[in-house]
Amino acid sequence: MRRLSTWINFSFMAPIALISVSDKTNIISLAKTLTEDLGFQIISSGGTAKLLASNKIPVTTVATYTGFPEILNGRVKTLHPKIHGGILASGDKESHINDLEKNNISKIDLVIVNLYPFKKTVAQKDVTWDRAIENIDIGGPTMVRAAAKNHTDVLVITNPNQYQEVIDALKAKSITNKFRKKLALDAFEHTASYDLAISKWMGKDIESTSSDWVESLPLKQNLRYGENPHQKASWYGQEGIGWGGAIKLQGKELSTNNLLDLESALATVLEFGYQEDLSNPIKQKAAVVVKHTNPCGVAIGDSPEIAIKKALDADRVSAFGGIVALNCTVNASTAEELKTLFVECIVAPYFTEDAKKILSQKKNLRILELQRIYINNAGKQHIRSILGGLLIQEKDNQLVDEKDWKVVTKLEPTESEYADLEFAWRLVRHIRSNAIAIASKGQSIGIGAGQMNRVGAAKIALEASSERASGAVLASDGFFPFEDTVRMAAKYGIKAIIQPGGSIRDQDSIIACNELGLKMVMTGRRHFLH
Repeated sequence: MRRLSTWINFSFMAPIALISVSDKTNIISLAKTLTEDLGFQIISSGGTAKLLASNKIPVTTVATYTGFPEILNGRVKTLHPKIHGGILASGDKESHINDLEKNNISKIDLVIVNLYPFKKTVAQKDVTWDRAIENIDIGGPTMVRAAAKNHTDVLVITNPNQYQEVIDALKAKSITNKFRKKLALDAFEHTASYDLAISKWMGKDIESTSSDWVESLPLKQNLRYGENPHQKASWYGQEGIGWGGAIKLQGKELSTNNLLDLESALATVLEFGYQEDLSNPIKQKAAVVVKHTNPCGVAIGDSPEIAIKKALDADRVSAFGGIVALNCTVNASTAEELKTLFVECIVAPYFTEDAKKILSQKKNLRILELQRIYINNAGKQHIRSILGGLLIQEKDNQLVDEKDWKVVTKLEPTESEYADLEFAWRLVRHIRSNAIAIASKGQSIGIGAGQMNRVGAAKIALEASSERASGAVLASDGFFPFEDTVRMAAKYGIKAIIQPGGSIRDQDSIIACNELGLKMVMTGRRHFLH
């Protein structure tokens, strides 16, 4: 512990632990270990001090140490400079040491605080407003936050489950900076959860419509409505993070459906890279058109205008009123191509001045410039809400690694077929399951999305492809439970198939491919998207 060897206490001759806990689980054994085995002296307040003293543990009350009594029926106990000066002082700053000495303040090494039981209190059916209010802790969160801020000098414990871990580390003299940061993070999460519980309770009491977990994020804007006009909706998010960093260059306000489709379009186009800055154009240009969160046209090309034309041409009927994402700068030629069909929104890393001028002719068209740095700031987690909670998972954005692929048929794909298989595999993970993608020459030509069975998704994709399916490839986000999809694909002229494999009937599909002259690659990784 850095503090033990570098600080001189002015009121105490030993390291100091400040203890103020509502949940007193194992606090007696912890306090005895601190005083008897590790030489700590203890400052404590209220009921905690009385409990320690009654168990013959040496303790100095906060009131004795500060020289100021508890007031307002206990609302003010620890809110004093001698407490917070001792917690917040940095051992690296001479001015801090001088301030402590001048004011007879001792450095506090360890803060053990857990908060008033607000959640348990308001969970009771007969709880009154006044009782709930008195269970809103003020001094506790203040001490926890102060200790967590100054974690390089102070250890902070907020949960009895942490007691043994900290004691073991103190005895072994193995207090690392990483360990301090972990305790600080737990502390900040503890106070954040506490404040959220209070705001949620208060919001319910006054019938607020905005008392959910999302209030831990700042409100960016109230939307016109949700997925449908009868649904209220709001957008919460931080500036400079994800869509919070997007600059809306023109157009109407974004709607809920716009944002959901933009998220899908961006995730899909990121498969092909994303331009880092203006001075470094990305080599592989890609364009995506999304409708109702599913890609309906995806393409790559040597220029953005080629990529967007191919993406729109993939399915112009479905693309009407869609959302467009590009991974490169939108220039004048690309803007002219985008004018050929009505779309709701366009997002790209950059737009040239000529492109902005051309697109400005469509006043209602929403144009967003979203640079790579803000995408990177959004982190690696995918968060979705369910009734009363959250689901948090890693994003399904791992790099495609062909080393893990296996050709399982007698015939092997050609070089051009391999290129199309890779393209289709990048695409299919962004289509709602069950998903099938048909692709040829860097362009999607048929997509089957969100079906209850795989052969149904294949039928939709193949029928959409029609005669264009001849010589194309097919990708499936999950394995084939039967050989029916293979046989249907062969009738349309599909030449190669890529799928995860893993079915107990994989061999049936392989036999069918060999019989019909198709090539099949298994990746060993599925890509369900719900």
